[in-house]
Amino acid sequence: MAWRDSRRSRGRLLLFSSSIVLGVAAMVAIGSFGQNLTEAIEDQSKALLGADLRVNSRQKFDDEQKEFLADLGGDISYQITFSSMLGFPFSGDSRLVQIRTLTGEFPFYGVIESAPMEGVTKFKNGQGVLVEENLLQQFGAKPGDFVQIGQIPVEVVGALQQVPGENMVFATVAPRVYLPHEMLEATGLIGNTSIARYRCYLRFDTAAQLAAALAKVNKKRQEFRWGVDTVEERKEDLGNAMRNLYRFLNLVGFIALLLGAIGIASAIQLHVRQKLDSVGVLRCLGCTVGQTFAIYLLQGAALGLIGVMIGSLGGIVVQRYLPLAFADFIPMEIKFAIGWWPVLRAAGVGFGICMLFALIPLLQVRRVSPLIVLRRSAMELRSRDPWMWVLYVAIIGGVTSFAVSQTQRWHHGVGFVVALTVAIGLLLLVAKLIGWLARVFARMGWTYVVRQGMSNLYRPNNRTSLLMLSLGLGTFMILTLYLAQFGLVQELLPSENNSRPNAILFDIQTDQIEGVKQVLADQELPLVEVSPVVTMRLKEVKGTPVRELMERGRQARDQVDEDRPRGSRGRRNPGWVLRREYRCTFRDHLTEAETVTKGDWVAEASFDDEVIPVSVEDGIARDLGVDVGDELVFDIQGIGMKARVANLRKVEWRRVQANFFMVFPKGVLDEAPGFYIVTTRVPDSKASARLQSAVTRKYPNVSSIDLMLVLNVVNSIVGKITFGVRFMAYFTALTGVLLLITATLNSRYQRFQEGILLRTLGASRSQILRIQFVEFSLLGIMASLTGIVLAVGGQWAVTKFVFEVPFVFPAMHVAVAVGANLIITIAVGIFGSWGITTHPPLELLRAENQ
Repeated sequence: MAWRDSRRSRGRLLLFSSSIVLGVAAMVAIGSFGQNLTEAIEDQSKALLGADLRVNSRQKFDDEQKEFLADLGGDISYQITFSSMLGFPFSGDSRLVQIRTLTGEFPFYGVIESAPMEGVTKFKNGQGVLVEENLLQQFGAKPGDFVQIGQIPVEVVGALQQVPGENMVFATVAPRVYLPHEMLEATGLIGNTSIARYRCYLRFDTAAQLAAALAKVNKKRQEFRWGVDTVEERKEDLGNAMRNLYRFLNLVGFIALLLGAIGIASAIQLHVRQKLDSVGVLRCLGCTVGQTFAIYLLQGAALGLIGVMIGSLGGIVVQRYLPLAFADFIPMEIKFAIGWWPVLRAAGVGFGICMLFALIPLLQVRRVSPLIVLRRSAMELRSRDPWMWVLYVAIIGGVTSFAVSQTQRWHHGVGFVVALTVAIGLLLLVAKLIGWLARVFARMGWTYVVRQGMSNLYRPNNRTSLLMLSLGLGTFMILTLYLAQFGLVQELLPSENNSRPNAILFDIQTDQIEGVKQVLADQELPLVEVSPVVTMRLKEVKGTPVRELMERGRQARDQVDEDRPRGSRGRRNPGWVLRREYRCTFRDHLTEAETVTKGDWVAEASFDDEVIPVSVEDGIARDLGVDVGDELVFDIQGIGMKARVANLRKVEWRRVQANFFMVFPKGVLDEAPGFYIVTTRVPDSKASARLQSAVTRKYPNVSSIDLMLVLNVVNSIVGKITFGVRFMAYFTALTGVLLLITATLNSRYQRFQEGILLRTLGASRSQILRIQFVEFSLLGIMASLTGIVLAVGGQWAVTKFVFEVPFVFPAMHVAVAVGANLIITIAVGIFGSWGITTHPPLELLRAENQ
């Protein structure tokens, strides 16, 4: 009976089932992609590090440390990493890069890929350098050309494509250049005070050897001030990050599914209303309430099942190409494989949600009286169905359970449901407000076309609420992501009419600073700020040696780990503030980015003073547990210096200038060994290129950062990240458009009746089109404005609590969003009702009576 009863409406029902296709497809694609990613991390875990164990140091490994590492018994490889300028002699251009030298056979797992591949062999034989492929393309260079590194020209033997454990985003931020270790001294780039990172990679034959070596290293890491990375830690970090990503994206896809389920409920509601007479006839013929309900429940289930099946197939197709959206952020190859459990899980969730929403209109079938055949008023339901409240509770519980299962934290899941409920509630409230306003304004002295268009917004069987949801929620999702990206980039990118520096020169040695100043003067560029930098370490905090504090912290963390549930230990070590190397400065003034929050600023002092005042950034002061008046003892290359916290400073770290945790008064560190950082402002990219070229020619060790270039890179990275997120948000927007189409077709019957009446009374085609134009214009504008209010609110929350940058309202972008939504709404609305105006009234009446 369910099959026979659906004969005249199968095509329309199949179209309505498409409402949930995109939501299910999104969840299938993300879930299966997540399983593929997890399997790739497991299969390629050792290639994430390229070794079994990595030891990191900010200082060069001395003979004692090298002997200790060699005694661990594994294969060993050393790497030195530092930033410097890479020159292209044929064009005169230069670019800040990350230069690396290697000794040994690193990587022990995975391979360094280059074009041509023999370039890696030539590099290891000391015949030339490997340069990032994108960098060569940017400057029109190729393997076989020569580049300038420090004081020597070197041949490019290969275009670097991939290094184990690294991704394209890293390469974009810091282009890599691999230099043979035997060439390093000839470049003249590494001095006593140069900034460099030292790494030691080790490989062991067995897990037992690795465990024994790791235990020995952990005993010495505090003494040697080393950082340690293992494959398991790297795998855990990457796995957690990727799982968080696909859980978030799954929630975005879930919103599309909920939107589609609302569309299914609306379609079934209309279908049931059109079948009330049939239900009454079945009841008169002896069908029980359960039988009639089962007939239409089967139709609703078939509707959802078809949508779920099509969505699952579509999700598998999308999954095949989804890794392309995140390829730059994943340091491994992800092989395509259908994850059947995620597919079945998404299909089950999709079908369950669909049926829960479909039951809302289906429940009224149970309460249809046989008298409806004889008396139409019998269809009026005098009281509410108590099962409806049970259904509402089930829907809220199901949505909340899924959200909590995705976020793994109940407060995040509940927060997601609350935020979604607020958004939907606000959209529905605005829909009611539109109906009320339309009723009020339609009585005023508008033209007939405008009054009729307004009346369509509140008449019985109007689709105002459904259209508001479909448009408003899609606008909210897409625009929130875009505006958050816009605000972040605007904060990072200084405006053209301010005086902030946009170029930085660093690693300037003491005997080079006057020469660099002269280069700036010759280039007619301002000297915005000169910051001396002195490297030091903490020796004591409030009279307690750092080693003792670190041991106490280690014991406390071990105790906390023992008390935590199995598998929940974290690897973050707050002791970094104690063992880290501090790069400090000295001056007699505060910068624009600094504000004293507590204590008094001290401008000058002497190294000979018994206790030297120091200004401490308030964040690092909280980490160290110090306040104004507390004492610190620093170790400056073997010389002890006692200091007292004179004041705490708040620092705007986003400012493009040299910012420091510790600032000493002028006259204290003037004779200490160190280097300088200089900031300036260049008018354009050409002036920046001239400055870099002039400085690099005279002082090859001096590196420079062109902020305009860096911000282009940052913008590119933020764009790639948001594209990956928007990729799933587009499913919500497309579902909204699809729901708009189905809602318009849902109301086609009512519009046919209105169109017939209007045409019979003498209305022209032009008038009917203008009536529809008014109706859909008002809907589009109000839905867009509501979605934009929600999006701006979301942008404010993200910029304030996540990025912590000032809120920026992009009026032009918002206006474009309103215009785009308006065009889509009008186009879809008029297209869905187009047949009403192209046929005579008699033909329409005959068609409706068939």
